[in-house]
Amino acid sequence: MTLLPHHDGSALYVDNDAPDLGDVVTVRLRVPAGYGPLAAVRTRSNPDHEPAWTDAVRIGSVDGWDWWEAPITVRNRRHGYRFVLQHEDGPDGEQGAVEWLNQTGIHRLETLDAEDFALVAHPAPPAWLHEAVMYQVFPDRFARSAEADEHPTPEWAIPAEWDEPVDAVMPGRSQQFYGGDIPGIIERLDHLTTLGVNLLYLTPVFPAASNHRYDASSFDRIDPLLGGDEAYIRLIEEAHARGIRVIGDLTSNHSGDRHEWFQAALGHPGAVEENYYYFTDDANTEYESWLGTPTLPKFNWASDELRERFISGEDSIVAKWLKPPYNADGWRIDVANMTGRLGDIDLNDEVRQLLRETLLRINPDTILLGESTNDAASDLQGDGWHGAMTYPSFTRPLWGWLSEPTGESWFTGEGEEMTEPWFFGQPIGGIPRYTARDFAGAVARFTGGIPWRVRLGNMQPLDTHDTGRFATNAAPGTVPVAVGLSMTMPGVPVVFAGDEFGLTGADGEASRTPMPWGTEAESATAALLAQYSDLIALRREHPVLGSGGMRWLHIDDETIVFVRESAAESVLVLATRGGADVEIPAGALAGAESAESLFGEATLGAASDGSVAVTADGPAFAAWSLPGVALPDGSLRTD
Repeated sequence: MTLLPHHDGSALYVDNDAPDLGDVVTVRLRVPAGYGPLAAVRTRSNPDHEPAWTDAVRIGSVDGWDWWEAPITVRNRRHGYRFVLQHEDGPDGEQGAVEWLNQTGIHRLETLDAEDFALVAHPAPPAWLHEAVMYQVFPDRFARSAEADEHPTPEWAIPAEWDEPVDAVMPGRSQQFYGGDIPGIIERLDHLTTLGVNLLYLTPVFPAASNHRYDASSFDRIDPLLGGDEAYIRLIEEAHARGIRVIGDLTSNHSGDRHEWFQAALGHPGAVEENYYYFTDDANTEYESWLGTPTLPKFNWASDELRERFISGEDSIVAKWLKPPYNADGWRIDVANMTGRLGDIDLNDEVRQLLRETLLRINPDTILLGESTNDAASDLQGDGWHGAMTYPSFTRPLWGWLSEPTGESWFTGEGEEMTEPWFFGQPIGGIPRYTARDFAGAVARFTGGIPWRVRLGNMQPLDTHDTGRFATNAAPGTVPVAVGLSMTMPGVPVVFAGDEFGLTGADGEASRTPMPWGTEAESATAALLAQYSDLIALRREHPVLGSGGMRWLHIDDETIVFVRESAAESVLVLATRGGADVEIPAGALAGAESAESLFGEATLGAASDGSVAVTADGPAFAAWSLPGVALPDGSLRTD
């Protein structure tokens, strides 16, 4: 790749990632020596939607890079900016070229404000979010303690033995009941410790009439089938003692139709709770629901009483579980993208901001993640969610690149090969066949509109309880490539319980397989568990992978190479499906001659001219530790 100017939101380039309005933030641009030559470098901001400019000054050169620095006064809560590079005029009087640098790269034409770099003048998330490796548990299928045998089977349930296959067809799809419980999770916390994860995310634990519990009948107590409130308190205490934080899952878009609030209003016009929902007839018997599902009536966030009772009140649902004696460490909000939205009503920003305000008031050391499974950029501007469970910026393109074609394949007519009849619920004919270049392009496209600080909080799962398992379609040898990318790209790595055992499943129900405890010593499972542990350790032991900057160094159809950078350390990453024979040009990477291998079977060689050769047989994932980025005198933060 040609060396290009670079900027991102990390500490190398921004001296304050949590400014207040009115603060002056210093931003820095890194330009390859000899690029241009440049007559001027400026920043272009857009405060109050009126362009504002500042001039950058060249402050020094280090390791073949010129560094430019400019001040920006933060005028809006999301303050966008880009760099403008003006080249010197040509020898025959031709006007020098103008280039624009934003989050999607360098451009010869003007760019969209939505893709600008952005400073966020809202309180930053707790620092521990950048150190987190998340482990997702679906309670009914994780572990069943002896206490579960003492609980009567609920009337809605279809009982299943732990080794029975998942029934992916209704009614079993939602009613099949394995009886996993919270004491069972507690008994398996040492498994999480062995893996090295430090953030436990539980899908809903409130009483409900389904195995997934997204149809809560109350938010005010923990399902007795899971062990009740006392078990939840004990789980969080035991997890905290092991250095593991715990977040819950809350449905802000809807409740279940058995919920006490809904039942108080159903058929009872004039009830206090009737304004919590969208009743569409005078008798309060017809109502709006999530995607027309009658068991999931939709909340009406125009109700001040609902806001008080659910979010903002001192004893609200959101606040209760963050306080002693429970002390949960935050929330993942289900269907965050639809919350407060219905036709011409859009209260989503008010709800997410209210949620954030409550977390800050109750415990500012907690996190708030929203589910927004498609293009999430418009909701991810820092005013509410610290990040999102979202798929197009990592998960879906990863599947497209690293999945194996099965059965007959065909082409759409636009050069895109398709396989499989299912792809994340999208009726597009199957899993698209992507190249590594396509993967990198999708990452750039779907993160280009998200402030860097928020991008670092986005979850990066290979799969979740709502999707098939990646291993179901993974090409041979690509699982460590996929896991390695989750651990090293900007964002929060996620392991869905069972991935580390090699579980498979074709969709979001078949993937909810009970954990195969007792198979850990089997050779294939033991090898996979060790691989997961090693890759999680890579993430945990190198802080630059949590908060450092990122530069692409090479992209082709089979291979990507990038570097995560800070002043303290850099980590070079190679991921390839078909094998790599890559030359990184001189000047792109300083310190490669002292590179230390961290993971993988690949070869790195540094030439005397400063170029770097990286080779590997595919599929392969590899990482190396390098010295941190050298900065000019008077540098920005060095963390």
